[in-house]
Order: sequence, then C-alpha cells, then structure tokens
Amino acid sequence: MLQNNPELKSKIDQLWNKFWSGGISNPLTAIEQITYLLFMKRLDELDQKKQADAEWTSESYISKFAGQWIPPEYRDKDGAENYAIDKHTLRWSEFKRMQAEEMLQHVQTKVFPFLKDMNGTESNFTHHMKNAVFIIPKPALLVEAVKTIDEIFEIMERDSQEKGQAFQDIQGDVYEMLLSEIATAGKNGQFRTPRHIIKLMADLVQPQLGHRIADPACGSGGFLLGAYQYIVTELAKKAGNTDFPPDEDGFVRTSVAAGLTEKARAILQASLFGYDIDATMVRLGLMNLMMHGIDEPNIDYKDTLSKSYLEEAEYDIVMANPPFTGSIDKGDINENLSLSTTKTELLFVENIYRLLKKGGTACVIVPQGVLFGSGGAFKTLRQMLVERCDLKAVVTMPSGVFKPYAGVSTAILLFTKVWGPKDKVTQPATEHVWFYEMQADGYSLDDKRSKQEGHGDLQDIVARFHARNPEVDADRTAKWFCVARGEIEAEGYDLSLSRYKEDVFEEVVYEAPAVILERLLVAELGEEFFNHEKHERREKVLEGVESGIVRELLELRGMVG
Repeated sequence: MLQNNPELKSKIDQLWNKFWSGGISNPLTAIEQITYLLFMKRLDELDQKKQADAEWTSESYISKFAGQWIPPEYRDKDGAENYAIDKHTLRWSEFKRMQAEEMLQHVQTKVFPFLKDMNGTESNFTHHMKNAVFIIPKPALLVEAVKTIDEIFEIMERDSQEKGQAFQDIQGDVYEMLLSEIATAGKNGQFRTPRHIIKLMADLVQPQLGHRIADPACGSGGFLLGAYQYIVTELAKKAGNTDFPPDEDGFVRTSVAAGLTEKARAILQASLFGYDIDATMVRLGLMNLMMHGIDEPNIDYKDTLSKSYLEEAEYDIVMANPPFTGSIDKGDINENLSLSTTKTELLFVENIYRLLKKGGTACVIVPQGVLFGSGGAFKTLRQMLVERCDLKAVVTMPSGVFKPYAGVSTAILLFTKVWGPKDKVTQPATEHVWFYEMQADGYSLDDKRSKQEGHGDLQDIVARFHARNPEVDADRTAKWFCVARGEIEAEGYDLSLSRYKEDVFEEVVYEAPAVILERLLVAELGEEFFNHEKHERREKVLEGVESGIVRELLELRGMVG
C-alpha cells in the first residue's frame, strides 16, 4: 500500500506540484487531467500485454490500436477516409517520443478525441466523456507529466515483481492516492469515504456474485469497487487461492479478475450500478472502475432524490455514504418519498430503503444526528428502519474518521428490507439491534490520519457482528451489546448508543487533605528539614514564615486540621 511506499508517494506529490505550478490549481480539474493521462498510459500497457498473451497462447486478439480511426465529426462526410488517423500513432509509447509542441497538439487533437470515442458511440463511457475537455495548457507541463507517469509505472512494475502485490492493486492504490488529494468537501457535502471503512462495510454486508449492487451517491465509485474486490476475493478463495496476505487494515483483498471465468466476469460487470449528480465525479468513477478492470461500468449522471429517478425495489445490496450537508428543493423531491423534510441525509436513507428488493440489505453511513434527532422526520425514519426493516447493526464511529474533509461524528447503519412501503406491517421486522462503539480505526484521528499500530476496532467489529447473539451480547458496559426492539420503541426509537450504554464507575479512594498538605510541605521545604528538626523547633520555624507558598499551605493546614 502507498503508505508504505514513500518513493511512489513522492512521485505522486511531484505530479501534483507540476500541475499546480503549471497553472491548474483546482484539485478536481488537476485529477481529471492526470486521470486522462493515466488512462492513456494504462490503455497502451494493457493492450501490449493482451497482444503478448495472445501470441503466447496462440489466440487471436485485435489490438485497440490496429487499423485506422476516423474522428466522429468526419464520418458522415464525403472523403471521410482522408481524415483517417493511423491508430498506432495514438499509443502512449508512440506519442511520448514526440517533441513538446507536437506532442501537445497530437494529444489534444487526436489522442484525447480517440479516448473519448473509444468504447463506441453507444457506450456509457463515451456518453459521459462527451463534455470532457483536455486542458493541459503548456507543452512543457505535458512532457513533465508524461515523464513522471512513466516513472510511477516503473515503480509500480518493480513493486509488483518484488513484493508480489498484483499490479492492478498497486495501480488502484495510486489512483486512490490521487483521489485523496481532493481534500476539500464539495459544495454538495461530498467527501471520500476512507477505503478501510468501505472494506469494513463490505465485510459486514458480504455481497455475492449475482447480487445487483448500487450506490445512489457514488462519487468516484469507492463502494462499488469495494463490493467488486470483496466478490473477486471470495471467488478466488473458492477457486483455491488462499495465500492473499491481509492488508495493513487486516482485510484480505485482491482486485485481479484474471482468475474469473468469462461467465462470472460478465455477471459481475453487469451487477454494479452507481449514480451521482456531479458530472466530473461520474467521469472519475467510470475511469476508477475501468482502471480496476471493469471494462464498461454502469455509472450514470442522475439525481437519485429527484422526480426523474423512478427505480424501486431493484437492488440486493446498497452501500453508500450519501451527502450530509445538502438540502434539496422541495419541488423536486421524488413524490414516492414520504418523509416531510428537505434534509438529504434523511431522504437518502428512505430512498435507499425503497431501492432495496425485499430481503435486500443496505449498509449506509449517516451523521450521528440521524440516530437521535428529535424532529418528526428523524423519528419517522428511525421507526421505519425498526419496523419495516430488520435493523441489524448501528456502529458509531469517532469524529476523526472523515478528517481532513470533515470532523462530523458518523455511524454505520446496516438493515435488511422486510416490509415494502405500502405493506401493512403485521409484525415489526427488528427483534434486536446490535450496537458497537468504534473507538479507533487504525489511524490517528487528527488531520494527518497517520497509520497506527494494529487495526483499531475494524477486525473486532467484523468478527463480533457475525457472531452476535442477544443472550451473550448483554453487557451494556462493553463496546458492543444488543438492545431489544421493545426498549428502543419505549425510548421513542432513539438509536444513539449512549442512550443504552451503561457507564462503569470506579471507586477511587483519595488521601485525607491533611496528608496531602503535609506531603506538599515536605516537597517545598525538603525532607532534610522534616527529618532532622525536632517537632517543636520545626513548628516554631514554620510559624516564622510570613509569606509565600509555605505560608499559604500552613494556613490551609490550619483550616482542615
């Protein structure tokens, strides 16, 4: 992982600094431009590898760079073939040898348009790339960026061979590192979910091959990637590959889909769905998943709370960290949502409930205010989670988990849909709710978020959740315990852990004040004075002290004496 690779981290910092000094200071714009370059490089590398593999196995493979490419704007014109470009010249390994001016012109006018058109005019990727622009302004910046990306790939290749970590995983880490530079929350309250929290949530939900999985506020696609990597790892284990070492957070993961059968790969590719209202994030999410080996991701530009989004009861799994701070225009809220509020954190949870099939499970991050807010919509939502769903777990997280983006205290809600929104509830679905108070996640809880020794509570949460038992988990003074539905109902559906946790009071015996004062006097005057002076003489000397701390201590001694 990158935290353990200062050389790779330093190269990525260099890349950022070059873009910053080259005039691209908006982190989101910079990451988009860097992503396009990484994508061009990866496209060439993957294509060459597939060609080599095909030659080795005597299979046929048609290179993405074979033949000619006619830009879309010329295809319907007479003499379109006159505008044909030899695809071979669009390879990274070809254009990187060009002179600076020529390279910028070539990438801007030929390579980038080819990249946008790459998956064919009908593809989701091409559709969302339509408005993408290549805005690296200076030839020198492009040359420097290309050189640095080549160096990053060399380090990745070396690491892959020396440490045995899959190249695709290292590449994913590099991309995650870049994404982590978007250090300011967006205007819609967006901020990245730490990858170890996503892995924790995947281990709690345990998605399976064939599940339809969605994230209605997907950002750069982290949750979809987390579900994908969990499923790929489980399939690899079933196939007999068991020697994956745990990562620095204690999770076992691989993202190498090479071992998947063609059928499994097709099922998996068709089962991940993400939506976001930020067009840049949609593009980043698409490229993030494509860089991890998902060729045609289903990520789309949609406001999932609006009237135009009509999906319902479609998904087996929903994993999400929806925006907390936003509110939506009342007139645009989907009429199927029953909560009378404009708070997005509440509307998203209700919408996620609606998106689940019956028997489907959601794992959602919410601000802790959702657990105890006294407003009508807050209570209605919690009652819905307890009665219409089997609310399995509430895991509270410390406020530093989302630093440096935000200091808000959050919680993970895990629930399975049992009753639909129009069903008559004959029996509330929840029997017991399992609470866990996460105190540490393996990283410092300040802005630096440095890796600490061990895994914090992460692995303990996974193990104890899957082994939960209301009869055993009854100690309310522990970090985890179960609470019966009846008690939660009696508390007005309050889901804050502190409402049910019992504090442990330790009896502390303090020394008498006179003894403490005597010790302070000894400290001031020295043990010599007390050991060698007779009591009467000592008291006479003390009486003669007119001011200072000793006088004050003597007066106090007189008061308590």
